[in-house]
Amino acid sequence: MANVKKGSGSNAGGMISGIIIVACVLIGWAIWTFLMGAPSNFEGGDPEKGHPLNTLGMVYKGGFIVPVLLGMLLMVIVFSIERFIVISKASGKGNLDQFMRNINTSVTSGDIDGALAACDKQQGSVANAIKSALVKYQDVKKEGFNSEEASETIHKEIEEATSLEMPMLEKNMTIISSLVSLGTLGGLLGTVSGMIKAFGALASAGTPDQAALATGISEALINTATGISTSVLAIIAYNFFTSKIDDLTYSIDEAGTTIVNTYRHFRGSLKQ
Repeated sequence: MANVKKGSGSNAGGMISGIIIVACVLIGWAIWTFLMGAPSNFEGGDPEKGHPLNTLGMVYKGGFIVPVLLGMLLMVIVFSIERFIVISKASGKGNLDQFMRNINTSVTSGDIDGALAACDKQQGSVANAIKSALVKYQDVKKEGFNSEEASETIHKEIEEATSLEMPMLEKNMTIISSLVSLGTLGGLLGTVSGMIKAFGALASAGTPDQAALATGISEALINTATGISTSVLAIIAYNFFTSKIDDLTYSIDEAGTTIVNTYRHFRGSLKQ
């Protein structure tokens, strides 16, 4: 039943991500067509033949790849906001560092009930995983396992709890990482197509026109600038969220180690 629910949740999440991607591309196309391609941005009110009067008109002249790049830029922004909200909730309601200090202090002093109360107050993925380990700690303590059996049992519980929480934390990170490369490649594709168009128009004219060539090259390079901007933002977002996820995972491992060491000390004191 758990696998069925997990599969259903993954399918629903994938469908939502697909809808967001399509929506971002459509919004990018709308911005390119109606905002950047507005007649007021061009001489004579002609977006196709008129000379651009401002930056919006210049970007519009970048060609068909511009709305795709705008869609990618929107994807980075939307998925970054979504990841920020999810990871913030995973950290819990209070300060994570203070929560970890309280957990370590409570566990070390043997106040497991206090640690459980702190987890209930903190909430979030980290608190849920630590609470599972604490509950397992109480179980093995009642059953009288030796230190090695307890260590293995508690470690297994922590790993299972972490494996349940990690997919939620890492969801959509693949999309952000993919946009790092796609942004640059899309910008280069737009630049190359623009350069081909510019030199093709120059060749058909028969006589060199430096102004027309310069205009064509500048319009083509707009795609490179847009693509690089998308990639830079995606790199920053990916590294930031990866660091946050690593911090959460480290916090869970740190608490697990403290719980295991506390149990070993408890069993050792009984043998003395």
